[in-house]
Amino acid sequence: MRAIWKGAITFGLVNVPIKVYSATEDHDVPLHQVHDKDGGRIRYQRRCEVCGEVVAYEHIDKAYDDGERTVVLTAEDLGSLPAERSREVEVVEFVPTEQIDPMLLDRSYYLEPDSSSNKAYVLLRRTLEETDRTAIVKFALRQRTRLAALRVRDDVLVLQTLLWADEVREAAFPTLDEPAKVSTKELAMSSQLVESFAADFAPEEYQDDYQVQLRQLIEAKIEAGDTFSTEETFGEQEEKGGEGAEVIDLMEALRRSVESSRGKKPGDATGEKPAKEEASSGGTKKGAAAVKESKGTTAPRASSGKGASTKSAATTKEPAKKTTRKKASA
Repeated sequence: MRAIWKGAITFGLVNVPIKVYSATEDHDVPLHQVHDKDGGRIRYQRRCEVCGEVVAYEHIDKAYDDGERTVVLTAEDLGSLPAERSREVEVVEFVPTEQIDPMLLDRSYYLEPDSSSNKAYVLLRRTLEETDRTAIVKFALRQRTRLAALRVRDDVLVLQTLLWADEVREAAFPTLDEPAKVSTKELAMSSQLVESFAADFAPEEYQDDYQVQLRQLIEAKIEAGDTFSTEETFGEQEEKGGEGAEVIDLMEALRRSVESSRGKKPGDATGEKPAKEEASSGGTKKGAAAVKESKGTTAPRASSGKGASTKSAATTKEPAKKTTRKKASA
C-alpha cells in the first residue's frame, strides 16, 4: 500500500506522527464506453464553451456561480486556506463508542506510526481499547475539512470519516405516522423466523454475484472469439518521447495496418491518401485499387473459431462500408 497523506494526531501535549492509507479498494470489473456500431472508444473532452478549445487539466480552475455572478477560485486560492495547510488530526473529544450512529460512517483509512518509536501510537491505541471510547477528530484532506472517528481495529488505529449532521436526510414518511396494530402472536412468529436465520456475521462468505457473472460473461466472449484488437482499434496509448496519450481513431488504425502490410513504417506517413502515394511512385490505377481493396479487408474485429457469436459474424462485413464512407470524407 502507498500512503496518501502524512500528519500527526494531537490531543493535549501528545503528538502521534502517522501515515494514512486507504483501508478499502474497489474490485469492480473496469468497463468503458464504445460505439455500438463499430466498437470505437467513446472519449470525453474538457471543452471551453467560450473559445471552443479543448482545455488541459492543469489549466482548469474551479468556480462558484450564484446565478448572477461567477467567482473563479484558483489552486493558489484554495491552497491558501488555513485548514487545507494543516497536517494535524486534532482530537476534539472522546465519546462512548455506542453513541456513533453507523449512518454517519463514510470512508475508512488505516493509520501507521510514522516515527522510529511507536510508543505514543501504542499508548493511544490501548487507551481507546481500555476506556471503550472513540476519538472524534477534525483534519483536512483533499481540500476539505473532515470530521472523523478514530477507533481501534485489531492492533491498528482506524480513521473513519463521518458525514456532517446536515448531510444525513431526515426520514419523514407520512405512512409511518399511521397507527398499526401488531398482535403478540405475530410478533412471536416473527421472532421465531429471525431465530431460524440467526448466525455470526462472516463477510468473507459473501461475494458480489454480479461481478462474478460479469467476468464469466467476458471470458465466454473471449473464448468464443467475439473480440477485436484493442491496439489496432484504439492505437497506442502513449508514444515514446511524446507528452500524454495519443488518441488514434479507427481510420488511422486501418491506415497504419495497410502501410505495415506494404512494408512501410508508420512514422514515414506523409498524410496523403495511399492511392496518391502509389501514383507518385510510378504505380498505376490498378495499384491504387489494390490499396483500396486492402483497406476494405482490414477489420478491427477478429472473429475466429466456430464458437464465434452471430454478432461477431455480422460485424466482419461492416468495415468495408465504413471504410469507403470515411475514405470519401478524408
